[in-house]
Amino acid sequence: MTTVLIVDDQPMQRFGFRMLLESQDDMAVAGEAGNGSDAVRMTAELHPDVVLMDIRMPGLDGIEATRRIVATGDRTRVLILTTFDLDEYAYAGLRAGASGFLIKDALPEELLSGIRAVASGDAVVAPSLTRRLLDTYADQLPAAGTAPADPAGHPRLSSLTHREREILTVIGQGWTNAEIATRLHLAESTVKTHVGRILAKTGARDRVQAVILAYDTKLVNPS
Repeated sequence: MTTVLIVDDQPMQRFGFRMLLESQDDMAVAGEAGNGSDAVRMTAELHPDVVLMDIRMPGLDGIEATRRIVATGDRTRVLILTTFDLDEYAYAGLRAGASGFLIKDALPEELLSGIRAVASGDAVVAPSLTRRLLDTYADQLPAAGTAPADPAGHPRLSSLTHREREILTVIGQGWTNAEIATRLHLAESTVKTHVGRILAKTGARDRVQAVILAYDTKLVNPS
C-alpha cells in the first residue's frame, strides 16, 4: 500500500486528488496539508511514501517544504505538481530534491503512474523533458569555475568507474536505458545495474538527481 500526503492550498484540488487516490486498491491518503509548513510537520509525523506537493502556496512554499522534507533523510519522496511543464519553480523543486514533477492537468492515469513510480524509487520526469527543462534553466546552474575542470576529480564522481562515468554522462544527455543499451552495445539489465551503482555511489536519490549531478559537475554542458 502506497501512502500519500496531499499538499495543496485549494480544498477542491485536494478533494479531487483524494477521490482519485481512494479509488485505487494500492493507495491510501495519509493526510492533507494546505501549506508548506503543515506539509513538513505532517511528513515528519506520518512518514508517507509520497508527498504530492503543490508549489505556489501561502507562507512556506512547496520548494522550501520539499527542501526541508528531503533534508531529514526520511524515505518519503516528493512529487511536485506544477502548472507549466517548463516552470522555473519545477526546476527549483528538482534542485531541492524532488523525485520529479507532473503538470496539474495530467491525466488521472498519468498521476497514478507517477505516484507509483516515485514510491518505487524511480523518477517520473521523462529523460527528454528533464534535458529540456535543465537546458532552459541552464543559467541557474553553477557558474563556470565552481566545479573542477576535470569532472573525474569531483568528490561525488571519484568512485565511479570509467564505464559508470560514461553512462552518467549519457543519462545527463537524456538517453533512456534502452538507448544506452543499444548505443553502447550492452544488455539493458546491465545498464540498469550500472545505473543503480551510479545512484548508490553518488548519493543521487533517483535518475532526475543524477541528471542534475551530471550538469553540476560539468559532465554535460547545456546545449
